Amino acid sequence: MTFLGQLKRELIISSRSSSDVANPLIFFFLGVMLFGIAAAGDPKNLQNLGPAIVWVLILLANMLSLDSMYRQDHADGSLEQLILLSETPFVPILAKILVQWLLSGFTLTLLAPVAALLVFMPANEWPVLMLTLLLGSPALSFFGSICAALTVGARRTGVLLGLLALPLYVPVLIFGVGAMVAHVEGMSMNFQIYWLMAISILSITIAPHAVYAALKLSVDE
Repeated sequence: MTFLGQLKRELIISSRSSSDVANPLIFFFLGVMLFGIAAAGDPKNLQNLGPAIVWVLILLANMLSLDSMYRQDHADGSLEQLILLSETPFVPILAKILVQWLLSGFTLTLLAPVAALLVFMPANEWPVLMLTLLLGSPALSFFGSICAALTVGARRTGVLLGLLALPLYVPVLIFGVGAMVAHVEGMSMNFQIYWLMAISILSITIAPHAVYAALKLSVDE
């Protein structure tokens, strides 16, 4: 099966699990609204923390969507066919990760201006916020897919998945928020932008191989 065919298949499968797609988005906006309530709707209390709030909530929402990446395939036996019988296992793996990013990281990036409005971020900061999310969110999905593959055979993965993913997510969070801070202070954010790009490229390079190895280990067990 070609990559585009596999991508279409994964999109159709994911669209049937509407709760898996909607839950991270609902969590994200509930978190934004709760921060607004906690700050008593005071713009001064939220403006400085706005970029960090949006970034942290997107990170957690992405983590929430990881648990279902390979679990259904593992349950119905299609994961074994994917790993052991497919001539090009990296194609479906890459398609799965890309679909996860499209439905979580990319979608949340498009919705980020709405969240920024709710935390009273100035409009001139919205494009920079979207840029940092667009560059950094692929790393969240690709690194997160490795953690999802490692825990696919476990019965309860919530805490374990978070413990595995968080150390990989922290550098993305640091440089993403750091770029926003540099922009707000009128400083160059090239350093943070380049690092976000480098981390995402690194994750795209190594994730398919690491996921394949982790899934093969789960199937062999």
